[in-house]
Formats: sequence, structure tokens, C-alpha cells
Amino acid sequence: MTDTQGTESATEAPAERRAPGDAPARPRGLGPLGWLRWGWRQLTTMRTALVLLFLVAVGAVPGSILPQRGEAPERVEQYLQDHRTAGPFLDKLKMFDVFASPWFAAIYILLFVSLAGCVIPRAAKHLQAMRARPPAAPRNLERLPQAASFETGRTPDEVLAEARKVLKRRRFRVDAADGAVAAEKGYLGETGNLVFHLALLGLLFALGLGNSFGYRGNVLLSEGKTFANSLSNYDQFKPGRQFDTDEMAPFTLTLDKFKAEYETKGDKRGQATDFSARVRFKDDPSAKERPYDLKINHPLKVGGAKVYLLGHGYAPKFTVRDAKGNIAFQDSVPFLAMEPQNLTSEGVIKVPDADPEQLAFYAILWPTAVASDDGKQIVSAFPAALRPVLTISTFTGDIGLDSGVPQSVYQLPALKDGRLKPLPGGSKLLEPGESFTLPGGKGTVTFDGLDEWISLSVNDDPGRVPALVAAVLAVFGVATSFLVRRRRVWVRAGAGEDGRTVVRVGGLTLGNPTAEFDEITAALSGARPGGEEPAPATGKKE
Repeated sequence: MTDTQGTESATEAPAERRAPGDAPARPRGLGPLGWLRWGWRQLTTMRTALVLLFLVAVGAVPGSILPQRGEAPERVEQYLQDHRTAGPFLDKLKMFDVFASPWFAAIYILLFVSLAGCVIPRAAKHLQAMRARPPAAPRNLERLPQAASFETGRTPDEVLAEARKVLKRRRFRVDAADGAVAAEKGYLGETGNLVFHLALLGLLFALGLGNSFGYRGNVLLSEGKTFANSLSNYDQFKPGRQFDTDEMAPFTLTLDKFKAEYETKGDKRGQATDFSARVRFKDDPSAKERPYDLKINHPLKVGGAKVYLLGHGYAPKFTVRDAKGNIAFQDSVPFLAMEPQNLTSEGVIKVPDADPEQLAFYAILWPTAVASDDGKQIVSAFPAALRPVLTISTFTGDIGLDSGVPQSVYQLPALKDGRLKPLPGGSKLLEPGESFTLPGGKGTVTFDGLDEWISLSVNDDPGRVPALVAAVLAVFGVATSFLVRRRRVWVRAGAGEDGRTVVRVGGLTLGNPTAEFDEITAALSGARPGGEEPAPATGKKE
């Protein structure tokens, strides 16, 4: 057989005599499958997982700074009114629905895939390593970070047998071969690390489970009103992709009284100190009604869901009679805060049943009305309703409810297109119990009193318990990974020049050396027959 290495092929011309058209083909690229493998390797690296985790944290920042529709839709509407330029732009970017936005879902899914592709193969390798034999002893134990040697009159076999006993008592995995004992322990630290990452996967899965099979709704409830857990009764409702509305628990909730307490003196005057909503609830229509004090961070558990207290405000009560003297409207109307510190609020009253012409009112409420410093306007001096006064403006025309186009209960969109027109002389300051006769015989409006309303978030999340379990496992896992370190010990025994046995001990610890190695060496050098080990001098416990 002829060696042709380094020679030209008999069928191929030398490079300098080769025609341009005879040039060899260029190496082939990665191809679609190769690029997919490369992309998968990049996605499943720990570096990519950390970057995606950072992006999740950054993406959650707008959800904690800006109001979210899933929690406070009225605050979102107020933000859009106050920021007419930036508000619509942020809305297009889904900044008011961060956790339901496509871009956040994309980061979330990529993080889940990245962690799964990184941690699961790593867990399989870790399981193999735990079942494998400890690594064989290095040739030169003196080069290890921890090393010791001594001589003894016992035989090498006796020394190695004693080493196995000592190391097993300290829960090392032990293997003996070629005149040496190899021992290893501390895999629990890596196990904790993997448990932490697997718990993160479980946490992501639990969040996805809740978003798929749970629901979240918001409802505004005034004093004396009852809420039934039905889709049509929610002000805003966000079901999971797989949620079935027929599975909603038929509980009911009645608000009896809301009470807010405020600081009355000092620099913190007007600051809220406590919120409490006295409610009654039933798990189902046939159940016995039970009372509950609903507070911030103390949700009510009912029908498998949690009911959270989010906010509060005032709901003035009105009675409106039309031109014929009939009661066309009689109810409380939730007002939204214009100025959160002292709860100056605004709201609208829509009376589509007034005869012969529809009526609408815009009102501003001052819970504690006082004159401003210049005496030209009214302001609220305190958030509690110490002296409630409201100003009311009247409009007549077509409210626009019959058009079929949905509209906010807090606005009068018909004012913009001219369907509603101001009623001349139709403005008036009212205190509780006062009435205002509308000009032109249009009817009367009475300010009957002042109720309060609360905003509630109803959250049914089947992934809540799995998420809690995953979070607890993550804490234990990361704590274990920091507290437990990998340790390896090797013992070699052989005959010396004077006939005595030379024992060499080497140790390797992931991180800083520990006193355990010195304790093992002392136990081997001072062991008595029967394997009894002297007490460690340092007193350090395992």
C-alpha cells in the first residue's frame, strides 16, 4: 500500500495548473439543521437564562409603576386622561397590561424553555455523578490544597481498612482500589442548586397554570350593594385561555360599611392609617351568610377565589325627578378621585329615562369643603367626609346609550359631538339633603347623602399552591447550595524504607479548606484498635 499523504491526487491537476472552472467546491455551511442546533445551544446556556431572567425583571417594572387594567381600570382611565400624549403611546405598547402582553409572554416562554433545556440535562448528569465511583487518587497527594503524611506500625491493609471506617462514619462515599482509598461527599450542594433551578421552572409552570385556567376580575361595590360572582357583574374580567365561565363559584358578597381612618394632626395629616370593609358573604346561595372584615393584605377566601381590597372612594346618592314629577333615577353614583390626597372627586349621572328629554349631570365633590386661600374657589381640606359639598351642572339632549356603542360610566362622550347641551342656569352647589329645581321645568335633582365604594379584585388562581411550594423549594435549594460544599479525600498507604507504613492523605474542597480534613488526619494517625476515633480538638460539628 502506497503512502500518498502530502502528494497530489493522480486525477487532480496541481493548483498552479488548474483551470478556474476546476476549483474545488467551498466547504458547506451549517445548513438549517446546524443553525437550529446552534440556536438551541445558545438558548439553553445559563448565560442566556440569566439574561432572560433579567429581562423579565425589567419588563415587570412598568407593571409596578404604571396602573394596570387588571387591578385598577379606573386609574388607567384617569392616567389616559391626564397624559393625552404619552398615555395612548404607552397603551399601544401594552404598558397597562404588562403581564398579559405578547412581548412579556414571549420573554416568559423563552425563559421557561431556556431553563428547561439547561437544568434537565444537568440534573441527569448530576444523578449519574452521584451514582459513579469517587475519582481515583492522584499520583502526588502532596500537591493538593490540603495534604498530610505520617508513619505507623500498622500494615497498609489495616490503615486502608481503618480509613474506610473513618470516612464512612463521616458519610463519605468510599471506594478502595490500587492501594488507596477515595472518598467523596457534598453532592447535596449541587442537588440544592438544581432544586433551586427546577423550582424556578415549577414557579413558571405554576404561573402559566394560573394564567391558563384561572381568572381575574375587578368590580366596584358601593355600600349596601351586593355582588354576585357572575361574568356580567364584573366591571373588568380577564379569564385564562382555558377557563370555562361555567366553573365560576356562585358566591355573593355584600358591602355593609366601609371605614377609613386618617391622621388628624402633624405633617402626616390626611394620610390614611387604616381601611376596613365590613362585608357579608355566602359560598353559594344555600349557604349561611357569614361576616368578614376585609382589609388591605387580608383577602377574603371564598369559592376557591381570593377577594382583595384595592381602593375606595365616594358614591353620592341622588334622586332625579323628570318634568312630570316621576322618579327617573334614584341610586348612588361612584365618583373618581381627581386629587388623591384629599379625595376631591368627580362623576356623572346619566338619566336616560327622564321624560320628555334625557338628562345628564356632571358633579364635583369636596368631602371637606373649605374656601381656598384666595377665597375664589372651593377646595377639600381633608379626605374624610366632614363637610361634603358638591357642585352640579345639568345637560339635556341625547346621552347616546341607545346607539349600542358602549361608553364609560364616568364620562359623557355625547358632549363632544354636541348631542348633549348645557342647560342655562343648570348649575348649583348642594349639601346633603338639598334639592335643586332645574330651570325650564325640566325636573329636580336631590343630593340625598354620601356613601362610599370599594374596588375589589377577585382572583381565582389554581397555580397559587404549586407556586408556593415551588417558592419554598427554591429557598431551601439556594440555602443548601450555599451551605454544603463538595469535599474529596484520598488516603494512600505503602511500605517505607524502614519497614514502617507511610500514610499520605490529600484533600480537595470546593471553596475554602475546612477543619474536617485535619480531623480525619488526626483520626487516622491516632486511631486505636477497633476503629475508635478520638474527639476532634476543634469541636467543629458536621
